[in-house]
Amino acid sequence: MTMTRAYRGGELKEEGFPVEQVSDFLADEDTTVWVDLCEPTEADLAALTEEFGLHRLAVEDAVHEHQRPKLDRYDRHAFLTAYSAEFDQENGQVRTSELAAFVMPRALVTVRKDDRFDMAAVVARWDAEKDLAGSGVAYLLHGLLDYVVDGHFEAVQALDDEIERLEDLVFDDRPDQAELQRRSFRLRKSLTALRRVVLPMREVVNALMRRDQPFFDEATAPYFQDVYDHVLRASEWTESLRELVSTIRETQLNLQSNRLNLIMKKVTGWAAVIAVPTAVTGFFGQNVPYPGSGSSLGFWMSTLAIVLLSALLFGIFRRRDWL
Repeated sequence: MTMTRAYRGGELKEEGFPVEQVSDFLADEDTTVWVDLCEPTEADLAALTEEFGLHRLAVEDAVHEHQRPKLDRYDRHAFLTAYSAEFDQENGQVRTSELAAFVMPRALVTVRKDDRFDMAAVVARWDAEKDLAGSGVAYLLHGLLDYVVDGHFEAVQALDDEIERLEDLVFDDRPDQAELQRRSFRLRKSLTALRRVVLPMREVVNALMRRDQPFFDEATAPYFQDVYDHVLRASEWTESLRELVSTIRETQLNLQSNRLNLIMKKVTGWAAVIAVPTAVTGFFGQNVPYPGSGSSLGFWMSTLAIVLLSALLFGIFRRRDWL
């Protein structure tokens, strides 16, 4: 799966042409080329490697998965790695898709590690901002990063909504402790995965904004600054949500401990109340004469003592909120 585009003079001139024609388009110094490859091998990149002089280490990183988000600079190009992120509400997990990009003064080559990265959405963003097409590679790179960072934002927002629902579950009258623990662990795991791809983007975008980059353009500088601001907000939001999940877990344990203390308090109070008739009947069960011994009067006297003493203890415990 290969997609190609050629821009000349700030306008889209041709798309869908074979990779072998890239050099023909680049012969015109006013032309910018974009090439996208999905799940290529090093052999698939061989032609582009020869055409653009791609560094061997960068080609290896573009093919191998699980690279950290980064921006490496080589003699003839820069190498970018980034991840798109999407929150799956069905299983409560964050799904990421890895993307590598070779950034050159007049060409951008993107390499998708799988087809989950929605490149069609990136192309739609380029088409929606045609007024920036004259900036060449900077225009293409901004649209790509803008899509990636917006995806991070949407994932963080979805996780924030899940955490709010978790908070409501924590303060439920009869919370399901097992479900609380499962959801807390799942959210913490998702936030950790999202944090792993969001935080390094601060360094990536900041490095791209350096004015000594060969593709840097003054017209797109404010747009890159806007992307950088979104990256900062997403990273700070992710950090705060991780702390919030930990706080919710601590709150859950405290509430559980408080409920246990309340139950123990009530059980102890009722045990004291029940101990009264036991003490009274045990006392009058001695083999010694007592008032009313051997008559119905004695029975009613002991019954009255049980009721009065139990009611007295119940009133005292109730006033002190022990029952």
